[in-house]
Parts: sequence; C-alpha cells; structure tokens
Amino acid sequence: MSQVMIKELVPRRELVDPGHLACPGCGAPLAMRLVLKELGEKTIVVLPACCWSIIAGPYPQSSLHVPLYHTAFETAAAVASGIRAALDVRGDTDTTVMAWAGDGGTFDIGLQALSGAAERNEDFLYVCYDNEAYMNTGIQRSSATPWGAWTTTTPRSQPQGTKKKDILSIMAAHRIPYAATACVSYPADLLEKVRKAKSIRGTRFLHILSPCPPGWKFSDEQSIEMGRKAVQNRIFPLMEVEDGIRWRFTMETDGDRVEPYIKAQGRFRHLTDEDMVRIQDEVNARWEYLERMVASSP
Repeated sequence: MSQVMIKELVPRRELVDPGHLACPGCGAPLAMRLVLKELGEKTIVVLPACCWSIIAGPYPQSSLHVPLYHTAFETAAAVASGIRAALDVRGDTDTTVMAWAGDGGTFDIGLQALSGAAERNEDFLYVCYDNEAYMNTGIQRSSATPWGAWTTTTPRSQPQGTKKKDILSIMAAHRIPYAATACVSYPADLLEKVRKAKSIRGTRFLHILSPCPPGWKFSDEQSIEMGRKAVQNRIFPLMEVEDGIRWRFTMETDGDRVEPYIKAQGRFRHLTDEDMVRIQDEVNARWEYLERMVASSP
C-alpha cells in the first residue's frame, strides 16, 4: 500500500501529545496514537502499571486527550469492566472503554482478571502492546519473552528457556467476539482492526507488537523495520479470530528467514547457528498450525 493511500486512511485528529516520556524509537506511543486516532475522543483509557504509566506523564499532567485511569498492575480488565458498567447505568453506550496494558500486565499479572472478563464477555476493548519483557522495571523476562532471549533475569549464561505464550489462542479459546494481532509497522492493518473492534459489542482483544530499542538492543531508528521483519518472517503473523472459531490471516507473507531479524537484536547475540535453526523450525511449525486453523474455519 502506498504512503499516500495510508495517509488517506489515517484520521487526522491527534489525541496523543508529542511531549510524552517514551524512550526514543519506542513503539508503544505510536501504537497508542494510532489506536486513539480511530477510537476518537469518546474513549476512556484504563492503564495498569507498565511503560505507559510513565509515558503518559506525572499526575496531574497527561499526554492523552482522553480520560485516563491509572490502576494496579493486575486489575486492568476488572477496572475496565466496572467503568463500562457505570457508563451503562448512565445510559452512555457511545463511549469506548479501553484497557491498555503491556505484556507483563496481560500475559502474566493481569491474565486472571482478563480471563474472567472475557468469560463474562464484558463490553470493552483490551489492548496489549507487547514489547516482550517487563521493560518499565528493568527488562525482566515475561511469558511473552521469546525463547533464547537475554533479559536481566535470563542472562546470557541462562537465557529464556521457554517459548512465548500463545496469547491469541488463549483469548480465542474464550470465544470472545473478536481477537486480533497487529504491529505498529503496519498502520493500515492496525487501524482497520481497531475500526472493526470498535463496531463490535462484547470483549475485544488486540495484541500489538511494539518493538523496544533498549530492551531488544537495537538502534532507535530501526523500530519500524524491526516490526516489519517480525511480520514478514512469520514470527509475528497478522491475523484475526472471530467468535473463537473463524481464523484468517490479514497479511500473507512469503516467510523470510528469521536469522536477519534475530541477529539485528543484541538480546539474541549469544545464540548459535543451531539455535537459529531451532527458531526457524518452530516458526515454520507455528505457521503450518495457523494455516490449518484458517483452512478449517467455517
């Protein structure tokens, strides 16, 4: 898609100020900027502990032009459920409630509240911006951290030894109306998914890959290219799932080799050629599994 076409698709309104406190090259503010452009001013953001707790700025300032509710690490989905209930009592069905959390507050600490809300089909949008570790507190591993990655709690002598949790399948298993993956490097795809999620009632889940220069150890200016590589080599497929049973890819790729993406990040610098083969084999197997899910969808 051409840059001109993308500009025509992106709403002009800006609901995120440029004076935020994110690191240079951070994907998280770009993700928030794009999502809020599509959701509009009638949005309430619920924000648990995460990088965005800092990015938004210290109280009483905020870099967002929508109401923002800071809450405890594990409670994003529960608080979003309560705000939605309060709005419903007031007869306000137009305002979108959005929980916005990192991978630590979604895959790990917040999963219990998220699962409960999804089981009840609470009417809110839950967005996980995924930078694949607890970046705000010093780059500790989360269950979103890829196999083999360095973090401060998985040093090079003992790197991450488990696979990244499959959060999309977990949410799809709840049979919620809508779940999808997206990446800041593909804004048109991201905006379309936000637009679709906004039009649906019930629990909607959006998993956004958010490259992190200090945590992944690459240069600030490479963030967008890093996201593109993750999609093109099938490490992070772009897809959506409706009602837990209808799977589809929103972008087909030829499947570039994973090695250039892995070697571009300092957190993987210690990996061997054999490790690269293992990662490639696992990416290929995961893609084949997803192809079967798509092929068997009604």
